[in-house]
Amino acid sequence: MLFLLSSNAGSRPTWNPAEQLVIELTAPIQKFIKQVMDVTERIWLSYFNLVHVRQQNRVLKKQYDTLLMENSRYRELLATHERLQRLLQFRQTIDRPALAAQVIGLDPTGWFRSVIIDKGKSDGISINMPVVNASGVVGRIVTVSPHYAKVLLIIDQNSAVDGLVQRSRDRGMVKGFSSERCHLDYVVASSDVAEEDRVVTSGLGGVFPKGLPVGYVVSVRERSGELFKDIKIRPSVDFSKLEEVLVILEGDKPLSSQKNEN
Repeated sequence: MLFLLSSNAGSRPTWNPAEQLVIELTAPIQKFIKQVMDVTERIWLSYFNLVHVRQQNRVLKKQYDTLLMENSRYRELLATHERLQRLLQFRQTIDRPALAAQVIGLDPTGWFRSVIIDKGKSDGISINMPVVNASGVVGRIVTVSPHYAKVLLIIDQNSAVDGLVQRSRDRGMVKGFSSERCHLDYVVASSDVAEEDRVVTSGLGGVFPKGLPVGYVVSVRERSGELFKDIKIRPSVDFSKLEEVLVILEGDKPLSSQKNEN
């Protein structure tokens, strides 16, 4: 019927009553079918678009995770390079042979403030060798095995380093107190020591070379009736971020001869 109406539509300018009745009855149905088809098409296309977007999202997330990991690895390599660069520059200021080592762990016993390094007797390491990094004095070797060694840190209460106030040349003994503080003991009451004075190794005691940074004075207190001042210093080394160190070897012996002796 619609076909007949369409075929006759061009021959007459207007619809007759029967044609108008047919149009009025069928047009809403056509409109409804057209709307349903449009909605179905949009839903169908949206579904495929959503599937495509999800696939793209998975690919992009995987790429993001890969780039994030690579960026983190790059930052770590950059930080390590900067630390090693400073360590190398500091090594050039020492007139004795030194061996680089990496901190691989803490003392497993927990009795001492110490760390384990990845160098030992086979590398020429022996007891009482001084250990430093680019910031200053770290500690000294107290135990060695063929491939590893334990370093007693200067913040340990059993540690003692002969120190010198760089400005006034007053001497004292640096002893461990906490991870952020050390005591400078046996400094006479008449000495000239002030806050922010730099403390370096005195070279006495036969362990540390002279002039290595130890720390800075943070407080000076005179005790009534006492012969010595109460002095606290802040270590130059940040022991919470200790990763690479230098072990200062004995004298000017070549490393090969030290290995033979050990």
